[in-house]
Amino acid sequence: MKKRNILLLAGILPGVSLQAQENKPNILVVLCDDLGYGDVGCYGQKLIETPNLDRMAREGLRFTQAYCGCPVSAPSRCSLMTGQHCGHTEVRGNKEYWSGNVKYGANDDYAVAGQHPYDTAHVNIAQILKDNGYTTGMFGKWAAGYEGSAYTPDKRGIDEYFGYICQFQAHLYYPNFLNRYSRSKGDKGTVRITLDENIKHPMYGDEYKKRPQYASDIIHREALGWLSSQNSEQPFFGLFTYTLPHAELAQPDDSLLQHYRKIFKEEKEYGGDRWSRYNPTKEAHAQFAAMVTRLDTYMGEILALLEEKGLAENTLVLFTSDNGPHSEGGADPQFFNKNGELRGIKRSMHEGGIRVPFIAYWKGRIAAGTTTDHQCAFYDLMPTFCELAGIENYEERYRNTSPGYNDYFDGISFAPTLLKDGKVQEKHSYLYWEFSGMNSIAVRNGDWKLIVNRGKCSLYNLLFDTHEDIDIANLYPEKLSELIDIIYKEHTDNPIFPVTLPVR
Repeated sequence: MKKRNILLLAGILPGVSLQAQENKPNILVVLCDDLGYGDVGCYGQKLIETPNLDRMAREGLRFTQAYCGCPVSAPSRCSLMTGQHCGHTEVRGNKEYWSGNVKYGANDDYAVAGQHPYDTAHVNIAQILKDNGYTTGMFGKWAAGYEGSAYTPDKRGIDEYFGYICQFQAHLYYPNFLNRYSRSKGDKGTVRITLDENIKHPMYGDEYKKRPQYASDIIHREALGWLSSQNSEQPFFGLFTYTLPHAELAQPDDSLLQHYRKIFKEEKEYGGDRWSRYNPTKEAHAQFAAMVTRLDTYMGEILALLEEKGLAENTLVLFTSDNGPHSEGGADPQFFNKNGELRGIKRSMHEGGIRVPFIAYWKGRIAAGTTTDHQCAFYDLMPTFCELAGIENYEERYRNTSPGYNDYFDGISFAPTLLKDGKVQEKHSYLYWEFSGMNSIAVRNGDWKLIVNRGKCSLYNLLFDTHEDIDIANLYPEKLSELIDIIYKEHTDNPIFPVTLPVR
């Protein structure tokens, strides 16, 4: 008897028929960290080589107007996982929790570290897919709750996890420890895995360069190991949240780095930031370029493994970034023209802070070499995946109806755009963002774009002003008023992450 028949008879997959299992596609999301819209060759990058992502775009679908959830990491990822925009999410900024002290060799580190937890009363993508027959794996940055909180991978729909629970810990590419939760290894909760060779050396200064255990490569190997264990008998959902290329410029001194040393004759030196855990470098340009190409190499290995295992024809692969490019750790957005024609970087509500590279690949299902200007955001992933997996009425099924609790689902499926199967693609009448850290709000309505910084409004028309140079708020008071009304409709108060609303 086949393994899945046994699982069904044993009740491990209750309510999920064998036929329904066989019709479900695998879903794999590769979410990188602070990669700008213009950091990839197929989006215009000239100085950094990304052959695998460029091939993925040639053989798949490239989005030109796809948006993250927020211009910084934690709330953007929250939007992706919860299917909510940041007027409704619990997390709307990078609020972090660090406490206690523990020794790793001679290095002091935090006993507890992590971000403000997501709302436990609202479902996430992994929980929905797991509940509907998927096995789930996540590898990389978690950033959804601090260690020991109610929102760690073991409690929120993840079967196998390896990476950084805390995004601040992810500032070090040669850290003292990483985190793991593995059902297959018998873990009862999320645990720390000490990197024994790293802790023989200090976290800062020249001695830091002697640390041999590079977290990105370790996490990638774990991700490939999990992917290699998958088969056609049960659908899987993978979320590979790689930390490249943010923000410490550090990596093995291998052929990738040596290649870019030869290219960039004039270098940028960066003195480091001890508080932020960014170690210094004398070759910021070569380091950054090599990190992006390293990420591209990971992507090539993922696609090759899917092909080798015969899973490519039934696996949707999405590649994107959590927000716009950063200028931290010695990175130089201007040197690489990381945003092309867009204005702004990470933390900005201008297009450069929130418009991201977004590539979809599905062998034999998505038309090769296509481009779309469909406007979508991270909160559209939940309904898209539910539609592809045949999960009907997911909002009604998973909405929390507790008295006094308003549960929001803000996304629209873009499955018709992916598959071109004759279905009409529904469109957003507007997209919405909030970011408490900069006290900012944004609304996009067609080509109109409203940005509110500390209550002050600026209005742009992206059709004529892609770079958002000309504030036309005074010329179009009716449109301004219309977009302000949207803010009052979509914003829900969150005292932990306040923003200043514009005057009506």
